[in-house]
Amino acid sequence: MTKVLVVDDEPQIVRALRINLSARGYEVLTAHDGATALRLAADGKPDVVVLDLGLPDMDGTDVIAGLRGWTTLPIIVLSARTGSADKVDALDAGADDYVTKPFGMDELLARLRAAVRRSAVAGGEDEPVVTTASFTVDLAAKRVLRDGAEVHLTPTEWGLLEVLARNAGKLVAQRQLLREVWGPSYEKETHYLRVYLAQLRRKLEPEPARPRHLLTEAGMGYRFEP
Repeated sequence: MTKVLVVDDEPQIVRALRINLSARGYEVLTAHDGATALRLAADGKPDVVVLDLGLPDMDGTDVIAGLRGWTTLPIIVLSARTGSADKVDALDAGADDYVTKPFGMDELLARLRAAVRRSAVAGGEDEPVVTTASFTVDLAAKRVLRDGAEVHLTPTEWGLLEVLARNAGKLVAQRQLLREVWGPSYEKETHYLRVYLAQLRRKLEPEPARPRHLLTEAGMGYRFEP
């Protein structure tokens, strides 16, 4: 059974979607704000998210960004915002599709089926928590725990760790890290990586001088080994 997470603060829309989706054999989870949506996405493991942008606690694009930190599950934006800038922002943040309110139920269901099909073809299993012998990285909540206590990371340190953790076990090239964390114009600033990897090792590795998890591949890049 396909599981859909509906995120909207308008009760009548949530009710309409629940009735229509349940009648067609979908399992439906609902959230009325962004924080609940992020928690349910990690705990409930939906197959697709239908997301409103105008939420009471945060903008929907922040929810998209939070999800994209650890998962590739399809996200369909359902919003009253009709401006092209809003659509571009949502799609750039990682949304797969954009449906404007008011919407036709048949069209939304068709878009939803298409998104689920594409996701099934792509395959892959997303895991929001990466656990090592020394620390735990929660990609959904954007936090790191070591010995049961949360480790404070700067936004840049978190960005670097997030990219490495999402590619656990794989070599991540220096240029890719610089591009994803700092931007395309920083692709040659390799000293940034040395400085920030050293900071991460001091905060996370039991023996920073002999790292077990944040490894350097000389001249090529870095590898995160759980």
